[in-house]
Amino acid sequence: MRVVVVWKDYTDYSREVISWLREFEQRTGRTLESLDPDTIPGETFAKAYDIVQYPTVIAITEPTGIEQKRWVGTPMPLIDEVSFYN
Repeated sequence: MRVVVVWKDYTDYSREVISWLREFEQRTGRTLESLDPDTIPGETFAKAYDIVQYPTVIAITEPTGIEQKRWVGTPMPLIDEVSFYN
């Protein structure tokens, strides 16, 4: 399973996302993939999964890329909820 956080830095929600990502890593010992939709890889990923609102946390299966769960906007999802997919 792959969990990706798509978000933009220097926004009104960026501090919340950074804190959440840090707490996720501290509590689980795992790091989530983070993409900026203003970069080429981030834009490609966002288009492929029709992500238009940020932040978005998305869990997809590997290698098929089928979406399993999506959390959109703030507040950020519960860490336990996301760690189930990671």
